[in-house]
Amino acid sequence: MAFFEFQDDRQPLEGRIALGVEYDGSAYCGWQRLTQAPSVQAALETALSKIANTPVQALCSGRTDTGVHATRQVVHFDAPVPRTQKAWLFGANAKLPRDVAVRWVVPVADDFHARLSALARRYRYVILNQPSRPVLERANATWCREPLDAERMHAAAQALIGEHDFSSFRAAGCQSKSSHRHVHFIEVRRYGPLIVIDIQANAFLHHMIRNIAGALVAVGRGDHPTTYLGELLLLRDRTQGNVTAPGCGLHFVDVYYDERFELPQEPLGPNLLAFVGEWSGERTLPDSEWARARRQRRVYPPRREVSS
Repeated sequence: MAFFEFQDDRQPLEGRIALGVEYDGSAYCGWQRLTQAPSVQAALETALSKIANTPVQALCSGRTDTGVHATRQVVHFDAPVPRTQKAWLFGANAKLPRDVAVRWVVPVADDFHARLSALARRYRYVILNQPSRPVLERANATWCREPLDAERMHAAAQALIGEHDFSSFRAAGCQSKSSHRHVHFIEVRRYGPLIVIDIQANAFLHHMIRNIAGALVAVGRGDHPTTYLGELLLLRDRTQGNVTAPGCGLHFVDVYYDERFELPQEPLGPNLLAFVGEWSGERTLPDSEWARARRQRRVYPPRREVSS
C-alpha cells in the first residue's frame, strides 16, 4: 500500500467490507460499546450508519482497553446499502470525532471475519524514559523517570516466547476460557529516550501486555534479576506479579490474516516510531497447528439483504 492510494468513486461496494481504523483511546472506555461510557465502536458505527442511513454493526479484530490506542485496528461490516469506496472512507472520516479515523476501505470475501480470521496480533508499548514529565507525548507514552536498562528488559522478556500458561499476567476479571497463548516474539529496544516493548502473539489475555510491561519495568529498574519474568510465568499466579502498566503507552499496531484476503499493508505505527521503517505484515508468521486451523476456517454469517 502506497502512502496515497486512489479511492474509487464510481463502483458501489456491496457485501462485506474491511476497514483499517486508527484511534487515540484517551477519551474512550475501549473498543467495545458500553452504555455508561463512550467507546470507539459506538463512534464508528454511528458514523457508518449516517452514511448508510440505516444501522451498521462493526466487528473488530481485537478489543482494546480503556485508554489504549490503535494504529491498525481491522474492522469488518456488511454494507446494508451500496456506497463507493470513496464514500465510505471520506464520509466516515467527515462524521467521526477527531480522535478516530478510517485509514483504508476494501471489499473482502464473505468468509472474512475481523476477529475469527486473525492469525496474530501485535502491540507496541512505548515508555518515555527521561527525568522530566512528558508534554507532547503525555497521551501516547508511559513516563518513567528512573533510568531503565533496555538490554536487561529484553533478556528477561525472552522467557515468554513460545506457548505458555500466562495466568501470572492475566487480569483478575479476564473471561477467557484458556490462559494459554503463543507469543511469537517480544523485543525491547531503546531509541533515545524511548523504550519500546514490541510483542506479537496469536492472541492476548485481558491486561496481559500491560502486566508484562509492569514486570519488565521492574527488571529495567534493577529491582529484579533477568530471570524474573520466567519465574513469574511458572508461578501461574497474578497476585505475585507487579503493577499493571498504564494504558496510555499501549498501541495496537498490526493484525495478521491469511494472504488470500489481500488486506493493505502500511507503515507500522505509531507514527512517532516511523523511523524504524517496518511495515505491517513484513515478518514471517510462525507455523503452528492453531494457525493452520485458523487458515482453514470458513465463517459465513447470515448476510443482510442489500437495498438500493
